Amino acid sequence: MTILIKNGRVLNPAENIDRIMDIYVENGVITEKAESIERVADEVIEAEGCYVMPGLIDLHVHFRDPGQTYKEDIETGSRAAAKGGFTTVCCMPNTKPVTDNVDTVKYIVDKSGKTGLTNVLPVGAVTKRMEGVEITDIEELKKAGICAISEDGKSVMNSGVYRKAMKEAARLNVPVMAHCEDINLVEGGVINLGSKSEELGVKGISNAVEDVIALRDILLARETGATLHLCHCSTKDSVEMVKQAKAEGIKVTAEVCPHHFSLCTDDITGNDGNFKMNPPLRTREDMEALIKGLQEDVMDVISTDHAPHSAEEKERDLEHALFGIVGLETSVALTITNLVKPGYITPLQMAAKMSYNPARVLGSDKGTLNEGAVADITIINPDKKYQIDVNTFVSKGRNTPFDGYRVSGEVQYTILGGKIVYANKINE
Repeated sequence: MTILIKNGRVLNPAENIDRIMDIYVENGVITEKAESIERVADEVIEAEGCYVMPGLIDLHVHFRDPGQTYKEDIETGSRAAAKGGFTTVCCMPNTKPVTDNVDTVKYIVDKSGKTGLTNVLPVGAVTKRMEGVEITDIEELKKAGICAISEDGKSVMNSGVYRKAMKEAARLNVPVMAHCEDINLVEGGVINLGSKSEELGVKGISNAVEDVIALRDILLARETGATLHLCHCSTKDSVEMVKQAKAEGIKVTAEVCPHHFSLCTDDITGNDGNFKMNPPLRTREDMEALIKGLQEDVMDVISTDHAPHSAEEKERDLEHALFGIVGLETSVALTITNLVKPGYITPLQMAAKMSYNPARVLGSDKGTLNEGAVADITIINPDKKYQIDVNTFVSKGRNTPFDGYRVSGEVQYTILGGKIVYANKINE
């Protein structure tokens, strides 16, 4: 199949390109990129007024498969990813059973391959059964197909065990994705510690819960030489620590989620479980520091932490609802609405943080629109205005506080390996 993309605003961070161009795709590969291409194609996409980016890459999703497929499964998660513009996603290991063994890794790889809507890369657990005691066989997991290791959902609290795992990850050149949470400091908290938690009469989560472990992990990365990626950063001090670590030459990158740069505790409207996520929405000062960190390229990546739950698990008060928010189908719009349109980041920075940089974290050659690259491409209309409606989601999860939120930015096409896996032709 051949595809000709005409007159799009091509955003290719790998070449620092931001200009109107045509792209030609042949046999799943980008074969030509020029100001004007006049060739016959099986499919011609008129992309005037649209961003044409490398296929988006989400380093942080939960597809709940195997074991909790009533929340999400690989097929529905992949459909949500394709609709959201993502051609590659990294699935966290807190499945049932935990992704700590070769059989579970192969199950995820095989099932996602049959689904064929997005590249699903399993993330292996740091410790067996995620119990924090004995490290997994990282080498065997890498051979089976993991892209990184993580204990996401919690931290490995035993620093000696974690250091051993980081040494092994460094030896094998496997990235370590860190969920930074000192469980001993949480003390039953459900939202950020402060005036809002007092107002609602619920226990709060202090910034130290994140900051203590973020600092520990950075120090261990410096000692072991591991490649460290800090997940879902939410505090101003996390930004500062990442900045200082990079200045020291430590191999650390960091991500921010759309809910953390779009909302703060002031936006929590009531005792509603949809505002419960981990880490929690922080203060306006923290949110502004995260935005500045993204603007100044201290924070490298935008990831969703897509964490679907059933309605029964989320339609509760803050104390009793489960932690988590879905994000695959809202990430593009929230990024354009809250970062690009106000001028905090450029469209080229958006392409870097949602595709090129995540690929670099993984050590992947994806995330580019270079000639000769696999044709993973996302086409977005940045000016399309609409209201987020959870009833239109293809994910099984509806748990988001953004229902009814007015946004700009809509995915028009997602192309995976030269195949159109999502097309929104309603507005053509």
